[in-house]
Order: sequence, then C-alpha cells, then structure tokens
Amino acid sequence: MPEPLSPLGLLLDVDGPIASPVTRTIATPSIITDLITLAGANVPIAFVTGRSVAFIRDQVVVPLRAAGLPGTMRMYGVCEKGAVWFPITADGIGEVVVDDSVALPAAAIDGVRRLVADRFADTMFFDETKQAMVSVEQRTDADHGDYRAAAPAFNDAAFSLLTGLGLGLRFGDRVVADTDGEVPFRIDPTIISTDIESVTLDKDRGAERALAFFAESGPLPSVWRSVGDSRSDYLMADHLHAAGYDVSHVDVRPADGILDRPYPIIVEGDLIHDEAGAAFLGYWVDKLGLR
Repeated sequence: MPEPLSPLGLLLDVDGPIASPVTRTIATPSIITDLITLAGANVPIAFVTGRSVAFIRDQVVVPLRAAGLPGTMRMYGVCEKGAVWFPITADGIGEVVVDDSVALPAAAIDGVRRLVADRFADTMFFDETKQAMVSVEQRTDADHGDYRAAAPAFNDAAFSLLTGLGLGLRFGDRVVADTDGEVPFRIDPTIISTDIESVTLDKDRGAERALAFFAESGPLPSVWRSVGDSRSDYLMADHLHAAGYDVSHVDVRPADGILDRPYPIIVEGDLIHDEAGAAFLGYWVDKLGLR
C-alpha cells in the first residue's frame, strides 16, 4: 500500500533554524525528535544549505540516526547552495553527486587557502570539506566581534587576489569580468563566513533540486514551508510560490529585515535562530496530531 500523501513539505536551511550558529551543532534536542516524528509521518524534508556534505553528515544526519530515523521516509540534502546533493535514509547519506561545472579553479582555491593561513588564521579557517564552492568561516574559539572586524579586510583581500588571477567576480557593487567578458563567481558574506561561489548557485536552485527528487518518489504536498535565517533563504519560498504551491516562509532572524513577498512571512515571536526553528517544528508536530 502506498504511503499516504503528506499535508506538508519542508525546505530547511541548516545554520540558524536547525544548527546553532554559535555551537554549529543541533543544540536543541526537540529539533531532533520533531524532525524524526515528521519524517515518520511521510513529510518530505530537505536540508537546503550552503554547508558541505561532511557538515550535514556529522552535525545533522549522525544525531538523527542515533535517535532513530524511520526506515521509510522522504529526506534529502542539497549542499553548497545546489552544487552537491544526496538522499538521506535510515542508513545515512546515500550517493553524493557533485556538479563540478560550478567549481572554482584550483589556483583560486589554493590562493584563498594561503590568504587565510598567512593573514587571517587567528579569527577564521578555510573549510576543507567544500567540494565546489570556497568557504572561509569564523573559528569557534574566536570572538565574534573580532571576526566581524576582520571579515571586511578578508573580503577585500580575496576580491583583489581572485580578480588578479583573472577570475570574473562580483562583490557587492564591485564587478570585474574575466577575459571572456563573463562574471561567473561572486563573494557572499554571511554572519559567520564568506562564501565564494558560482553565480548560478543559490537557495532557489537547491529548492528546485529537492522538489525534483521528491517528485520521483510520489506526489508532492500542496502546502510547503521554507525556513531560514538569511535574506537569500527567501529564494526557497520564491521558487515554491512560482511553482504554484501554498507556501509561507519562516524567518528566524527577522531583525535583518523582513522582505516584501506575495506569500506569508512567519516569525516565532521573539525567538530567533534554532529556538525559533524548534518552535516551528513543534507547532507542526502538534498541528498534525503526531505527539
């Protein structure tokens, strides 16, 4: 007998609503239990993130498996904003696919790695687990204020380094084309990191990838919720809305500015980050009568 159609689908950013931006782990236990409960109710759940496969495996999938993922579920991971993707089962992460066509050149990767080591290693580290994009992140033992003070200097230095290598690059209002007149990459700062990535990568691409995967295993629910802590996370809901779904977006860091959108924006009162994410998941567990 086929599984009953879920009344809900979820597209979840990881940093912020699921993993604490301070500890970089799932620090709220109810998030784990509620994700497992929703997965067991056949709710399609996709983690759509800029994080790497290694991060999602170690900080999300391992604790979920330890708590007991259901044998039958619809769970998926889209990492590096759409450059890497894989199914998630009770046995862990399945086959990982990497879109090498969007990766930075090796010289650019090596140059940024050296830049961090030579000038910024006291506040940030080069993420060696990324497979297509480049990420430089705040060290967990570094003061956030010190990192925020150093980040603009790093971003400027990275822009000069990469454009000096002939890379077509956008950073804010600064745009330098390559020898073909193209600008294939951008610098995208966040509150704890800087991503250097293909301009084709973003959360809407990740949402599209996740929906295509879920569609292979059966009908899709008509109601979807996306959850995130940055303005780019709204792109997940943008894609769902354009595709005709009933969608609302949950903003777990609304102080950065709630965007004007043609669909509802949800905030969890005064709660932010993973506390807001936990409240949202708990609401749906109760609403669906799963507790």
